[in-house]
Amino acid sequence: MKNSCEGKVVCVTGASGYIASWLVKFLLQRGYTVRATVRDPSNPNKVDHLLKLDGAKEKLELFKADLLEEGSFDSVIQGCHGVFHTASPVHFVFDDPQTQLIDPAVKGTLNVLKSCAKSPSVKRVILTSSIAAALYNGKPRTPEVVVDETWFSNSDFLRENKMWYQFAKTSAEEAATKFLTENNIEYVVMNPAVSIGPLLQPGLNDTSTLLLDLINGSETYMNAAFGWINVKDVANAHIQAYEDPSASGRYCLCERVIHFSELANILRHMYPTLQIPNKCADDKPLMQTFQVSKEKAKKLGIEFIPLEVSLREIIEILAVS
Repeated sequence: MKNSCEGKVVCVTGASGYIASWLVKFLLQRGYTVRATVRDPSNPNKVDHLLKLDGAKEKLELFKADLLEEGSFDSVIQGCHGVFHTASPVHFVFDDPQTQLIDPAVKGTLNVLKSCAKSPSVKRVILTSSIAAALYNGKPRTPEVVVDETWFSNSDFLRENKMWYQFAKTSAEEAATKFLTENNIEYVVMNPAVSIGPLLQPGLNDTSTLLLDLINGSETYMNAAFGWINVKDVANAHIQAYEDPSASGRYCLCERVIHFSELANILRHMYPTLQIPNKCADDKPLMQTFQVSKEKAKKLGIEFIPLEVSLREIIEILAVS
């Protein structure tokens, strides 16, 4: 550990989520006292897996807080040394992007950060953004292109193309960094690719369903190239960024970018008995892959769990469930 954070009090928002659950687990393992916010602490589906974590009895406190309820984070964050803001909806299917995605992402983030600004104890904020807030700047992405932390998505482009999830993540990161800078709060932004790996929470998150479709008898795979990262690497990177005083700015977190055709090939080799589709969903040219720089993340001490290991961890769970 880079500095003595043992016993420090930190807050994790949206603690029942996929990345956040691992974050809570690793923080407890390191000896932190964790104040975890959830929308409904009385819902066993949302909190039982957190309450069962090692150290939870002694060091985990659950709080009810809602992203869109002003001031609902004030008392939780008061007295915390660090805040990990991970709470933000991840939906790829929705009816009303403004209320389901954009408001909770942007207004919700500012709501949490206003509570941070009110609490003199807060020394550092770690914001969970997304690689989606970096990829869409109009530059072509080809196999030679390396996306890094200097890439910022263009929110006008995303709005025009109705890419609402990407728009919500980009707008939230923009609003957050402006607010944190203006209020002189130290912060680090995490920009993970699609996170996969083992689940702590009982329900499937949206990113896991992308893989479930592939092994569940779908006849085609998507014509898309995504970056992938193990959820444990993402959670660890958050903590490293919090503990390392030299960490700053943004961190792209991506082990590998591959097209769904290649993903289907890997799964076919790993699980010959599963019915993995071998046909693309459309007959357009396959979307090109690109690279994502690992340099900055490696300086944080992230070693990157190989994609094959991450796939095995999630598929073993999906195949059983």
